Amino acid sequence: MEKLRPEKNTSPYATALADWFRTAARDLPWRRTHDAYRIWLSEIVLQQTRVEQGLPYYEKFIARYPTINRLAAAPDDEVFRLWEGLGYYRRAKNMLGAARIVVEKHKGQFPRSYDELLQLPGIGPYTAAAVASFAFDEPVAVVDGNVARVLARFFGYSGPVNAGSGPKDLRRLAETFLDRRNPGLHNQAVMELGALVCTPRNPRCDACPLKSGCRARAEGRTGELPVKKAARPVRNRRMDYLLSIRNGRISVEKRTDNDIWQNLYQFPLREGLPAARAKAARRLREAFGLKKPPHFAGDATHLLTHRRLLLRFWLTGELLPGYEYVPFDRVEGLSFPIVLRRFLAGIKNSSNFEFGTKKNFTD
Repeated sequence: MEKLRPEKNTSPYATALADWFRTAARDLPWRRTHDAYRIWLSEIVLQQTRVEQGLPYYEKFIARYPTINRLAAAPDDEVFRLWEGLGYYRRAKNMLGAARIVVEKHKGQFPRSYDELLQLPGIGPYTAAAVASFAFDEPVAVVDGNVARVLARFFGYSGPVNAGSGPKDLRRLAETFLDRRNPGLHNQAVMELGALVCTPRNPRCDACPLKSGCRARAEGRTGELPVKKAARPVRNRRMDYLLSIRNGRISVEKRTDNDIWQNLYQFPLREGLPAARAKAARRLREAFGLKKPPHFAGDATHLLTHRRLLLRFWLTGELLPGYEYVPFDRVEGLSFPIVLRRFLAGIKNSSNFEFGTKKNFTD
């Protein structure tokens, strides 16, 4: 690999970047505070989530839990219900775990150092660096997808940023580029540059404060960098849900396995049934001991990062022994995956519990 430019060449650009950020940055609530709780909460909500989608959730959480003590004391199901629709539900579980550790072991005060923050559940190198630098001005660089893209283009880094030595190399470059006099502002500026200017497609190079030193721009390679190793192929997963509806009550269960949607509610489930509906109906009848095959009510496709969930919904009026039955007016308070919530809304609004035609949902 070609030799990277030394540290002395980056300092003037860090100054230009800070000046740009002060005038061009979006006004976001977590940027108006040094409160570690609010900064941490924003980072957890925004993991793998666009700002436009995450902002309303952040505001809901702050309104409901204005302090970490309030969040730590909240019932799990209440928090999961509020999280509903954000996806990646393990974040919510880890968020609760971290909040309770901070309250119980740190008297409600967030650890102030990068290394200490890493000990909390759900906090990896990026989140630890963000909280440490934004809240406490610790001189540690953040590296997320936006930062990796900016650095790969600026330094002309040709290796894959998501494989091999790429993550370690990008962290070294980020530390090299870091303005240690004002690390919090600098980190936010690099992230914002990647979000607003140095975008994945059609970057606005003319508006970039780093354009005069950007190797990718000079070499006409902005469309080639960063290099990424191909993602894992998306795999299909078939899930058949059976809803037993009796006297205004519906059958539910809570997911407890170490799998997607852990700790959320769902309907009785069977996986791996045949694609043919008639065969699937017979298998469901056998699996649940039904007198008659269930009625097919609709299907949906739900996309996760590396999985495509092929969901089918079935209805029966027969009792399913061993399952909890919840009145419809109580279901709203339970936490469901958003795709199941949407289906439930469909049958609640239908007089004959017919869901209709195929729907496609994504996070």
